[in-house]
Amino acid sequence: MAHTYIPLEQYKRKWIFNHKDLPVTDEDKAGIKPLDQKSSMEVWNKWISNKSSRTEQFTKGDWAAKVDAWIETDHWQSAWDSEAVELPELLRNHINWADDTLVYFCYEKYQVIETRWDLFVRNWKSFLFFDDGPLLISPKKKQAVIFHQSGQYQIGHRG
Repeated sequence: MAHTYIPLEQYKRKWIFNHKDLPVTDEDKAGIKPLDQKSSMEVWNKWISNKSSRTEQFTKGDWAAKVDAWIETDHWQSAWDSEAVELPELLRNHINWADDTLVYFCYEKYQVIETRWDLFVRNWKSFLFFDDGPLLISPKKKQAVIFHQSGQYQIGHRG
């Protein structure tokens, strides 16, 4: 599946990667690739849901709506608010992907960013300036993470 990307300078949420309090290096910015609407939709339909367009709309038949998809809940907000740059511990322990693993950070059906795991790890706080239920997945891996506006996140496995 060949994707079409939006240049980061033209991405409508680009400010999250240009915030003065959480600077993202130019080198990392080059690896943060927002997908256009069509490519976002293809990723969402294939890996997340072909019924729901946002995480709060998941319904019967969506893997993420299954109770057993999510195995543990923890808080991301306190780590986000802290000076520490590391991912929350439970998340670090749950995902042991190689640095170059392709990941999708999916805000909703038409807002997906493609990047690498090491780039996400270094810049996770920037990605979470929008915390309205995004999902982190990798097409080749089963682990998944959903972030909630409540400041919590859940780790689990894609069905």
